[in-house]
Amino acid sequence: MQTNYHMSVLVHEQAKKYGDREMLIYQDFGGTEWKSLSWKQVSAIVMQVSNALLNLGVKPQENVGVFSQNSVQYLECDFGAWGIRAVTIPFYATSSEQQIQFMVNDAKVRFLFVGEQEQYDKSRRIVSLCPTLERIIVFDPAVHISSHDPNAIYFSDFLKLGENLPRQTEVDKLMKEASFDDIANILYTSGTTGDSKGVILTHGQFNAAMVANAKCVPVNENDRIMNFLPYTHIFERGWAILCLYAGARMIVNTHPLDVQQSMRMTHPTCMSAVPRFWEKVYMGVMDKIEHASAVQRKLFRHALAVGRKHNIEYLSRGKKPPLALHVEYEMLNRTVFSLVRKELGLENAHFFPTAGAAVSAHVEEFVHSIGINMVVGYGLTESLATVSCNHLGKPWTVGGVGIPIEGIDIKVSEEGEILLKGPTITRGYYNRDDLTKQAFTDDGYFRTGDAGYLKNGELFLTERIKDLFKTSNGKYIAPQMIESKLLVDKYIDQICLIADQRKFVSALIVPVYALLEEYARAHGISFENREQLCADPRIIEMMKERIDTLQQQLAHYEQVKRFTLLPHHLSMEKGELTNTLKIRRRVLNENYKEQIDAMYAE
Repeated sequence: MQTNYHMSVLVHEQAKKYGDREMLIYQDFGGTEWKSLSWKQVSAIVMQVSNALLNLGVKPQENVGVFSQNSVQYLECDFGAWGIRAVTIPFYATSSEQQIQFMVNDAKVRFLFVGEQEQYDKSRRIVSLCPTLERIIVFDPAVHISSHDPNAIYFSDFLKLGENLPRQTEVDKLMKEASFDDIANILYTSGTTGDSKGVILTHGQFNAAMVANAKCVPVNENDRIMNFLPYTHIFERGWAILCLYAGARMIVNTHPLDVQQSMRMTHPTCMSAVPRFWEKVYMGVMDKIEHASAVQRKLFRHALAVGRKHNIEYLSRGKKPPLALHVEYEMLNRTVFSLVRKELGLENAHFFPTAGAAVSAHVEEFVHSIGINMVVGYGLTESLATVSCNHLGKPWTVGGVGIPIEGIDIKVSEEGEILLKGPTITRGYYNRDDLTKQAFTDDGYFRTGDAGYLKNGELFLTERIKDLFKTSNGKYIAPQMIESKLLVDKYIDQICLIADQRKFVSALIVPVYALLEEYARAHGISFENREQLCADPRIIEMMKERIDTLQQQLAHYEQVKRFTLLPHHLSMEKGELTNTLKIRRRVLNENYKEQIDAMYAE
């Protein structure tokens, strides 16, 4: 893999190599037909974007905002901006007006690219509050631009500013001047505490990450990559760029809710995902098995046991399976497991990077048992994604987060905090020298805020240090570990543990309402609304039995003693979730104080 190209020229250099070969597979905004663009076509559009940005007056290292879901235009903007040494600032498509206003003003953004109507409407409403914002450029041609908005234009009209490449001499000059010290992105992380801070990511960090990841992540030009997570997420951003360096085809999934249908239609070989995706796959498969015939259930459970023995007890430990076990596994793999993978659209599954939260051991073992290579890893925005990951063909441990990538120096502090140093680590936070100083130790290591340890070369996480709860009895509770165990239940959609300074562990649970309603109807439980459903003692008892089964292996003080079923989902608008759908515990404690207090009432 050629990984020495600066990202300002990546697409153009790959276009010289691959020419008319398919590069991007996508759907138009609102469309259902899958289309494609070649490397040569994308290179031409990216060059137009570079010229158009120069015609708008964008300067080297100026910040350009992109407020959109995944799309081909998004990628064209990124690479077009890098071609003239500009910085792109990705905003989550679900960001609130308040968040957008803060980021635009903090980064002094003059030009903001937006995706669909929702993003345009939010952006237009904050224009008067953002003195630097000059122009909104709209990707989706179906967006209705207000007649009272003279400063908004469609992406197609923006591209006309770069037609016939009027500033190409300057573009070529800027590409030659591009440096690995240049800032490529500023990624604002909302965080579970609510503090928004812009992580500075340079081209040098990206280059170092590409070189290191290419040595342990075997993506190649024959792979078909599904982009599922938003490009704003450093995991997907770093992964997508690595795949472009490898010359792989990229399937741009614009709407995350459609991902399973998109997978069945486009048959990807690889996809990065968060554990929640695989938890839903696990629950979906197990639910089908529950409703299958007794013979089918017995066959599948036997197949899972064989898959676990072959792939977990032997292969994951670097041991060769006995011949009889291998033969039986191959037979079940071709019959039972291949049908499961086909149902998911993963007939040609290669490997699937997974990170972003704790992976349940149940789910990790299941995914490997059915013959899908889940590559578990760990990273942060500040480390440009990967710190460590499992390596295909090398031993790995269920519950671990892999071997550190080349170039990363990991140290564990006396308090158990994972500290990092290396060429992929951020130089700091944009406009926040105070936060930057706090984020590094005196000897230059970045404080991750994660507790963990190294064992036999593998990294293991224990908990977010600031997330550790201490009960009033003096016992420490690791909420994410417990939550990941309970989230494998098909009736649980979201869960937040309560324990800090409390005498026992309780939980707020958002159930899967459709399944809960189905259960109620099947058991003659009548209800008029979700409030009644979630408060019914028979429903509470059923959920208690399921939770008790899942937490049998936990220490007594770690087990959930009481819980409240919430009759509505947690909300981003109310500040209960971050843009990456992580729970803000402090906000939940405030918003549900009454329900929480009731659980601890004598």
